[in-house]
Amino acid sequence: MAPIIRGTRIVHDGWSRFLVAEVTMADGTRLAREIEDHGRAVAVLPYDPDRRVALLVEQFRAPALYAAGVASVLEVPAGLLDESEPEEGARREAFEETGLRLGVLEPVTCGWSMPGISTEQMDLFLGAYAAADRIGTGGGLASESEDITVHEMPLADLAAMSDRGEITDLKTLVLLLTLRLRRPELFSGA
Repeated sequence: MAPIIRGTRIVHDGWSRFLVAEVTMADGTRLAREIEDHGRAVAVLPYDPDRRVALLVEQFRAPALYAAGVASVLEVPAGLLDESEPEEGARREAFEETGLRLGVLEPVTCGWSMPGISTEQMDLFLGAYAAADRIGTGGGLASESEDITVHEMPLADLAAMSDRGEITDLKTLVLLLTLRLRRPELFSGA
């Protein structure tokens, strides 16, 4: 017999929604587990293969400040999926956060971001762009108090940062390492 959820109750429903699930395990043991009910999300690493740069964003992150005293995190554009298709959501997030118009996206995976606590599944993409595709200002949505700073950085510098352990956002690290595996020629200094 597989574990089953006998029921849930909502303990908070605001910016995030938190539930407590009553679970019966395969051996009959009953336990409670907290769940952050987040839903689907998307993330994309926009990179320019001709200029060998990528666009990352930096913004305030309350959990990072609380846990480690770090006020902001360098990361790829990402957000909750509002659309029916993950590719549409990734393009929307890239435009809102960086002002970038992305075309064809290269799927990487759809994975659990924190399976021990959250329902969030995140579709990850790589997105090639050219300088002419940066048609907006980016910076995020004022209505969501995002206040995003956009950084265009050389891919070789990002590789060195990842090697030194300075890329601390896991979705960003996964996408950067995937691009390094798929397109290693983009990371040389020349």
